[in-house]
Amino acid sequence: MTNTIGDIEDADVILVTGSNTTENHPVLSTFVKRAVKFKGARLILVDPRKIGMAEFAHVWLRQNLGTDVAWLNGMMHVILKEGLYNKSFVEERTKGFEELKKTVEQYPPERVEAISGIPAEDLKEAARLYATAKKASILYCMGITQHITGTDNVKSLANLAMLCGHLGREGTGVNPLRGQNNVQGACDMGGLPNVYTGYQPVADLAVAKKMETAWGVTGLSTRPGLTVTQMMPAAHEGKLKALYIIGENPLVSDPDLNHLKKCLEQLEFLVVQDLFLTETARLAHVVLPSCCFAEKEGTFTNTERRVQRVRKAVDPPGEAKDDWRILCDLATRMGYAMTYGSPQEIMEEIARVTPSYGGITYDRIDDVGLHWPCPNPEHPGTPILHREQFTSGRGKFHAIDYLPPAEAADAEYPLYLTTGRVLYHYHTGTMTMRSKGLNERIPGCFVEIAPEDAEKYGVQDGDAVKIRSRRGQIQAAVKVSPKAVVGTIFIPFHFAQAAANTLTHAALDPVSKIPEFKVCAVRLERAA
Repeated sequence: MTNTIGDIEDADVILVTGSNTTENHPVLSTFVKRAVKFKGARLILVDPRKIGMAEFAHVWLRQNLGTDVAWLNGMMHVILKEGLYNKSFVEERTKGFEELKKTVEQYPPERVEAISGIPAEDLKEAARLYATAKKASILYCMGITQHITGTDNVKSLANLAMLCGHLGREGTGVNPLRGQNNVQGACDMGGLPNVYTGYQPVADLAVAKKMETAWGVTGLSTRPGLTVTQMMPAAHEGKLKALYIIGENPLVSDPDLNHLKKCLEQLEFLVVQDLFLTETARLAHVVLPSCCFAEKEGTFTNTERRVQRVRKAVDPPGEAKDDWRILCDLATRMGYAMTYGSPQEIMEEIARVTPSYGGITYDRIDDVGLHWPCPNPEHPGTPILHREQFTSGRGKFHAIDYLPPAEAADAEYPLYLTTGRVLYHYHTGTMTMRSKGLNERIPGCFVEIAPEDAEKYGVQDGDAVKIRSRRGQIQAAVKVSPKAVVGTIFIPFHFAQAAANTLTHAALDPVSKIPEFKVCAVRLERAA
């Protein structure tokens, strides 16, 4: 996030898109609801489903799946045509404006309506509301990123914020809501194939030399590794022989699961490190039991870039160990002695080799966390990014055209499927499905369908149906709901017994390599 969670309540206008905030981020959603209910903020919601946040929205735009670039270009078209953009911000702090202008000129509201299904007048209202606000905040999540145009979608949101000057101040910003705890911290710590900690490029020889000195080694590769979505095809082709999976359950969470299982079965050696024996762990040659968050010391970096202490509350069961101890023991046995004595020692090294974490110590975050970048011990942290200038100097506009999703509905597969989460379960259910109370609330998978489609297919609440795609099929119970949009069904991906990702396809964003989980074509049939 460019801004803080608390900042949301300072906004005059909040634009929420691609985020079922009340179910996926229930605590954070209270900041949005309080801003609307008690502080007079106006909420623009862009989502194809009538999610809980729609009850608080002043403008709700119900777009067709995968049309985000089109409606964002349409909003910018209106803002430019009506002269509502922030001229001084654009002139003083950005570049590429003329190219953007030429592109969005091609997206009048009437054309956008034909693409996205959003009525032209509603789009104009939303554009005016966002552009004329003194302070406007954008919140987005995986409904924006999990498309073949996910990177384009995010750049388009940045375009909109820069065009209106809603960056670098309280109550503004472009704020991604992370889908899992400490995802931000994992990325910060180099959990990506092309960077070291703090997003220092692997391909930069100077960075490699710095890391070699810090670790007492030579010959670190400057070639980026593979993303998860590149590893699986490589395994299937026999190019990737071994895989080490930590805290992830791809046999439920990744796309096109039938193919993915074949990929994993091609491996010569699979190691899974996790809390429980997940679906993926059952395929492993070796399973390493690890501690949960309450059984260890360390830090988490949350969605607003705040680095916080995590403290051990209970002892781990059986032979479970801290993840860092497992990794140190393994590295030592493989010939490189990792001799850290505690998570605090590891944090001290992080500060030495990571410019954005340079001033973060256990003592400084003992009570309250710090926001990176925090480059030195005297620095107070940076709750709000881009106050004076962008990291690269001027913010770059990207002129982006709309591209349709990778797969379209047709006569054979006439419905669209979109996937997501529900309030009572978390990711693949590795932890939450061991809770009796949560299982009572949502005991199994369901197919959310609009009343009109339920009547068309002759199904009612609780009926068993089969959902088929070009990649596989599952069976689940019907849930007729006003949340659903005609022609589109929604299935939560948590449930291994009826895994929605059996149906999804592995078409990737060319830059981020994220699969298009949010759009694929399916058909529905009554189960025998």
